[in-house]
Amino acid sequence: MKIVHIANHVQEAGNGIVNVMVDLACEQAGMGHEVAVVSGGGSYEPLLYRHGVTHYTLDQTRRPASILRAFFQFRSLMRQIRPDIIHAHMMTGALLSRYLKGLNSYKIVTHVHNEFQKHADLMRVGDAVIAVSDAVAKSMAARGIRQNKLKVVRNGTVGSPRKLRESSMFEHKGLTIVTVAGLYTRKGIGDLIEAFELIAAKMKDVCLYIVGEGPDRALFEEQAASSIYRNQIKFEGFQQDPAPYMHAADVFVLASHKDPFPLVLIEAREAGCAIVATGVDGIPEALDHGGSGILVPPKQPAKLAEAVIELLENAERREYFRMRAKEGLEFYKVQRVAEETLHIYREVLNR
Repeated sequence: MKIVHIANHVQEAGNGIVNVMVDLACEQAGMGHEVAVVSGGGSYEPLLYRHGVTHYTLDQTRRPASILRAFFQFRSLMRQIRPDIIHAHMMTGALLSRYLKGLNSYKIVTHVHNEFQKHADLMRVGDAVIAVSDAVAKSMAARGIRQNKLKVVRNGTVGSPRKLRESSMFEHKGLTIVTVAGLYTRKGIGDLIEAFELIAAKMKDVCLYIVGEGPDRALFEEQAASSIYRNQIKFEGFQQDPAPYMHAADVFVLASHKDPFPLVLIEAREAGCAIVATGVDGIPEALDHGGSGILVPPKQPAKLAEAVIELLENAERREYFRMRAKEGLEFYKVQRVAEETLHIYREVLNR
């Protein structure tokens, strides 16, 4: 099968959409399919090349002149490649694929990673629409996408080709709370900092490590600087390999307000973390509806602090959730994600 994945870039920057696409492309190529990625380029290009995936550079900047050039360049590429499937992971690629469809024989599969974005509605142009969780599928159905188009493929990171590097050790003292997330308001970083004040007031020698980068970093740094516990709040920035922080964590926290199906929770489970996360969107599905981590309401720092304190004070309870986190990870293999996705391709090709 000839498969083309299209996204805005392939930059290693903690972008879950890009990470899912790169994993899929590499796995599908390993299964013997002819796979290409079309994007604006980035640091994952050598990884794609090593796994037999061809990369074509296409600037999809949303400016009229750039989009017009992208239209003609993409048309030329598709005439050259003649794919069976175009798998669009972002809105621009989905629309380019649809506008060029015409008499082309390829089928379009769109992948809804962030359904909370308004333009996620545009992903309806696919012959099939993949949702990353039941919660996302339900939301997209409510927005008018036909049920027979919607397919659920939950994310997985186990066996990802992106994680073949040797992890280093992270030196720390005392109790450690870790979050790995983009620094956006919707990730609940402000709630976590507020909760940490309650935690630090009760627990001695506890530190919060915030791993990630994003446009709201200055806002969170300002909030942390006003805390009397500011010296115990560490902003670590984006880390290519956050695993050492996860392995060092006494408690891993994800305080999102919205999160369709965060890859980071599967990575935290692989690391054997005791997890506290908000019960929004696809997060309960990623944590077996509370079986693999403690779920708390979003935007309630006091409830978040209470759950974290419970784990920090109770080593036995903490160990229980560490063990539960590592159970059932077989389901979250990249291979399963690729196989389910290929099944969807075959379905649309055989219609």
